[in-house]
Amino acid sequence: MKIRILFLFTLILVQQVWAQDQQLRENIPVHDPVMIKQNDTYYLFCTGRGIGMWSSKDMQHWKREKPVFAEAPAWAVEAVPGFRNNHIWAPDISYHKGTYYLYYSISAFGKNTSAIGLATNTTLNPEDKDYKWIDHGKVVESQPGRDRWNAIDPNLITDSSGTPWLSFGSFWDGLQLVKLNKDRLRVAEPREAYRTIASRKSEPTERGNNPIEAPFIIRKNKHYYLFASIDYCCKGADSDYKMIVGRSKNIEGPYVDKAGVPLAKGGGTLVLQGDQNWHGVGHNGIFSEKGKDYLVFHGYDANDNGRSRLRIEQLNWGKDGWPVPVVVVEQ
Repeated sequence: MKIRILFLFTLILVQQVWAQDQQLRENIPVHDPVMIKQNDTYYLFCTGRGIGMWSSKDMQHWKREKPVFAEAPAWAVEAVPGFRNNHIWAPDISYHKGTYYLYYSISAFGKNTSAIGLATNTTLNPEDKDYKWIDHGKVVESQPGRDRWNAIDPNLITDSSGTPWLSFGSFWDGLQLVKLNKDRLRVAEPREAYRTIASRKSEPTERGNNPIEAPFIIRKNKHYYLFASIDYCCKGADSDYKMIVGRSKNIEGPYVDKAGVPLAKGGGTLVLQGDQNWHGVGHNGIFSEKGKDYLVFHGYDANDNGRSRLRIEQLNWGKDGWPVPVVVVEQ
């Protein structure tokens, strides 16, 4: 009898939690968000068990959807010992010729035992009969002792000739860029050809001495703009995350800041930093709609014990072609 009562209590609790998640919510808790729109619905993907997924009609009120993966991809368990679908990191979403491409990160925390995988879908609407994520396995992998970069935080960019590229990286030797095959499923270059496009150090360094990560590249006004996050996330009230930017007329770089300093040599023009209401702010994606650009990122709420929250702020551009520093507006 006690076992039956306990089972019923647990079932009711699970149902209540799920019902709460189906309610529309504001100021949702996320890390590393990216956003895209299909028809009249915005879809947001973020770090979380199985890859977190949310939907919204207005970018303010959000409904939690089921995770992308119910179980960990088999290849990920093999690549990262001990991984069991707990917190797949930093997804990136894009659309190309009828297919949505979702790159994601698998890693051992604090190590470059890491890999970037890819899943695709023809729709993002979970109610659509064709909704099904197909995993294509590993795209890029880093290993301790072999690689001086870390294969996490992917972002896809297509250059002016239609060639797809993947930027990625966190700490170690900084942010990397590699060309992909036309099908976007695999890299088209050997590891020796990967390019370091941003770093806080002018020379190779160890993991903890180069706090830069989360590249995001957009093409605008005849330039490629590289956004990145520097300093430290994930420390709640002690986070001092910031966003920087540089630009180049060539997808391969060199990317330089407003003062002309290469990002690969420690440069970077400040876009956004924390204030009295938000501690660290960073790991941004960029979403564009109707001629407007938006920064999609997470910040550590100074008024809620440093908990991480979703932030969406309009990104404006100056007459000189550079982003105008963002001022976070309290909602």
